[in-house]
Amino acid sequence: MYYNSYMPNKCPMGTMPYMVKAGDTFYNIAIRCNTTVAALMAANPNVNPNSLYIGQIICVPMSQPQPQPPCPGGTYYTVKAGDTFFSIARRYNISVDALIAANPNVNPDALYVGQVICIPKTTPPPQTCPVGTTPYIVRPGDTFFSIARRYNISVDALIAANPNVNPDNLQIGQQICIPMGTPPQKCPIGTTPYTVKAGDTIFSIAQKHNTTVDAILRANPGLNPNNLQIGQIICIPMGTPPQQCPIGTTPYTVKAGDTIFSIAQKHNTTVDAILRANPGLNPNNLQIGQVICIPMGTPPQQCPIGTTPYTVKAGDTIFSIAQKHNTTVDAILRANPGLNPNNLQIGQVICIPMGTPPQQCPIGTTPYTVKAGDTIFSIAQKHNTTVDAILRANPGLNPNNLQIGQVICIPMGTPPQQCPIGTTPYTVKAGDTIFSIAQKHNTTVDAILRANPELNPNNLQIGQVICIPMGTPPQQCPAGTTPYTIRSGDTFYLLAQRYNTTVEAIQRANPGVDPNNLQIGQVICMPGTPPTPPPSGCPTGTTPYTIKSGDTFYLLAQRYNTTVEAIQRANPGVNPNNLQIGQVICMPGTPPTPPPSGCPTGTTPYTIKSGDTFYLLAQRYNTTVEAIQKANPGVNPNNLQIGQVICMPGTPPTTPPPSGCPTGTTPYTIKSGDTLYLLAKKFNTTVEAIEKANPGINPNNLQIGQVICIPKA
Repeated sequence: MYYNSYMPNKCPMGTMPYMVKAGDTFYNIAIRCNTTVAALMAANPNVNPNSLYIGQIICVPMSQPQPQPPCPGGTYYTVKAGDTFFSIARRYNISVDALIAANPNVNPDALYVGQVICIPKTTPPPQTCPVGTTPYIVRPGDTFFSIARRYNISVDALIAANPNVNPDNLQIGQQICIPMGTPPQKCPIGTTPYTVKAGDTIFSIAQKHNTTVDAILRANPGLNPNNLQIGQIICIPMGTPPQQCPIGTTPYTVKAGDTIFSIAQKHNTTVDAILRANPGLNPNNLQIGQVICIPMGTPPQQCPIGTTPYTVKAGDTIFSIAQKHNTTVDAILRANPGLNPNNLQIGQVICIPMGTPPQQCPIGTTPYTVKAGDTIFSIAQKHNTTVDAILRANPGLNPNNLQIGQVICIPMGTPPQQCPIGTTPYTVKAGDTIFSIAQKHNTTVDAILRANPELNPNNLQIGQVICIPMGTPPQQCPAGTTPYTIRSGDTFYLLAQRYNTTVEAIQRANPGVDPNNLQIGQVICMPGTPPTPPPSGCPTGTTPYTIKSGDTFYLLAQRYNTTVEAIQRANPGVNPNNLQIGQVICMPGTPPTPPPSGCPTGTTPYTIKSGDTFYLLAQRYNTTVEAIQKANPGVNPNNLQIGQVICMPGTPPTTPPPSGCPTGTTPYTIKSGDTLYLLAKKFNTTVEAIEKANPGINPNNLQIGQVICIPKA
């Protein structure tokens, strides 16, 4: 049947409107209004009786006036809103029982407004309480526990004195009987009663009385330790002997902050020894006040002959331990079968091999211990050898997963790569590209690729040796043009502005060149007037640069397509951790493209940074990818270069904060191995606080040399 919840403008004759209240149902409305559910449904055909809501108006049939109940010698009373038999009895100083007796046909639990009842005139004596008890009228907020506590009696004594009272359903104005001089709860001999107070727990009570939880529970069978009630009386063992610990152990009470590992460390024992002395102990759920048994004089973990025990400390890793003891990870794992190297625990004792012989390397090689920052290529460069030679001497070595402390074998006197006649070997350095190498040696990319079949020009490795053709003639440009070497950030559009020419003129002078795939070091022919080069007071191959707010060697290395080490070599005596605004340094590498002479109206110049994409820039500048592409014809959005300058439509984002860190934080330069988690531990702060102080930081892509702000503890 379909119902709707309408509000009738007018109820039919013989009915009256009624507003639904909280808890109303057709059943209790029918009882209250002296009608029936069927009559209610007939008067409200469109009302769903199962879906009443507060404030809904329904029509209630008016019943025939009820004859007044007989009331010999008494007076009649008309029920008002909020009346109960208890409140009426209290008002007339009679008992509820007398009121019920005078109204045998009235349901005291279903009074309704307007109902007429009889108030007896001859008031019987008030409810009498048994000898030894005194009457008490229940007040708002009273419970048996609070009443018992107020009268210094027990809940059990209160219940015994009121056998017909439901302690879970006390009524305001209800009379109960309070035992007088009720003796305190009888506790067994050897125990003393204790009244539970706010904040008490079974553990805090045990601690306060120098006893144990087990002893309290034995003295209070049936006690629920997880549901203590304020005012509840429990029995506390007196002089409870401390928990009996086995011979050779001593009891210890767990304190706030204790862990099974910190307890073991504090008592110069091991977790295993504590667990053996406490069968059934859950080491992951220690409770404050809990008593456990600590082995005394626990002998240190027995390590095999030729090894020595070591206790793991905060920050230890299997690799740092191996390095500290001049041994190897493999040797430690062999001495500790079953050890999980990825889950070392502070306080855990492991066995360290003593005098572990260095890894045996084949004849003609020498052992080398990997250090922080090492790569297979930097190691090859450092030892004047090649990556291939190292890999041949270390079968099974994973060059992409070197571990600090790992020992590898380095070939001695590795002969240089043999290059064909007419070429000379060259070792790839940091920052090299196939184009910059071609430019440096006055040759072409094609000539280098012909001399190095199978060379992948997009994956040059530091330390890799390639063959360079000698005497390759430079590229010839047509009359009226000059050769130009592509730098980071160059586009045909920006070059046209710089040389006072057009994109079309550059394309005509360079048929076959893809303007959307320019490569750093590539040589093209430029029509137009070359810009005047700026003067330089720095060594050849470097340019002067004035330090600005926020600059670091790491950011400058990215901007100039060089390395932090190359900047340090070009600036001996400069402290990279104390750069000053206005300080002039010499920059190796390729200077970033200056901003275009003028971006179109409604756009502003922007220098590409690490991680930038047209999509992210569109979000940052509140514009669209299409608008950025329209403002930068000729720019390949899939090949943006760090330091490249483009024209940005839209609204520039709020200026980022200067390098000076906010008040309450201090700058920190990222080092090898740093993570936000380790930094939070080192500086006694949290990962969330560091992220909050460095909005926009990517915790999964920290860069060595990057400067971040650390909150002060």
